[in-house]
Amino acid sequence: MGEKMKTIKQVGAIVGVIALMLSSLYSTQSIAAEKFPSKTIEMTVLFGGTAKSVGDLVAKGLEKELKGTVVAISRTGGGGAVGYKHIQSKPATGYDIVWNSNSVSTAHYSGAMPFDHTAFAPIAGIISEVPALAVKSETFKTIQDLAAFGKKNPGKIKVGISGKGSFTHLASAIIFDALGVKVTYIPYGKGSAPAELLAGRIDAAVQWPGQFRSFHKAKQLTMLAVTSPKRIASDKDVPSMQELGFKSVDVVMWRGLAAKKGTPKEHIQAIEAAAAKYVNSAEFKGASDKIGFEIEYLNTAAFAKKIADDDKIIKDLTKKLGLSKK
Repeated sequence: MGEKMKTIKQVGAIVGVIALMLSSLYSTQSIAAEKFPSKTIEMTVLFGGTAKSVGDLVAKGLEKELKGTVVAISRTGGGGAVGYKHIQSKPATGYDIVWNSNSVSTAHYSGAMPFDHTAFAPIAGIISEVPALAVKSETFKTIQDLAAFGKKNPGKIKVGISGKGSFTHLASAIIFDALGVKVTYIPYGKGSAPAELLAGRIDAAVQWPGQFRSFHKAKQLTMLAVTSPKRIASDKDVPSMQELGFKSVDVVMWRGLAAKKGTPKEHIQAIEAAAAKYVNSAEFKGASDKIGFEIEYLNTAAFAKKIADDDKIIKDLTKKLGLSKK
């Protein structure tokens, strides 16, 4: 009787283990077979201005192509660090993605966040934006005028930047280094570059053309140059720095999509495919002309290389400027 009960218990235990294994297998298969997305995807937007405008468009485009819900949520601050930290606080599922940029490197090397770009899984590169150098219209007519004044008055030109170690700071440093002019950098925090220029609190600023465009047309501000090798389609009257003879200046910000490292490959692929379809749509191409950005789609592999290559450049530049905290 005792042996029989022992045998029954052993059989029961084996059946229990098998049932647990089958349950686990079924659960795994269910997750693998889960339709993505099966719930809302949150896309963190790191900045305002054109970054938010385009980010909102991309979220709607992904929503359309994925046939699910994609919500763009602004999480600004710390030069992008606030948003990046939010993504790192979430599980790597693909339901929390970020509208990222070169800021993943500037925020890291400025000490605003402990992790670097390798903590993220690149999804796709979407656009590039070209900064413009602007001044108040009655101050300097050309970049040569600005350079001549700066050389005669070292440190007197006040250049507005969105924050120390920010992309606009690095872009400004590249420009004024090419001009051979020593300047004083003034972080304007939450203020806008046009307002600071018009109020006379700064003498020059590097920002996205969309911020300056209406003031440039009204002849209140003058965009002296853009930092890409050639003129940009949205502002054809503004020369490039290289066109003006400053061949070393080639500064472009990329923007794209990323998720937390470890996100399932199939979820990355689904978002990448949706992004590829949307960037080729007439709607997005029309927005490019209206807002003023260049469509520069990069697949996951190409985007990963772009991020890594830019990271090396930003690392060296922040060290050169004495801004690196890493």
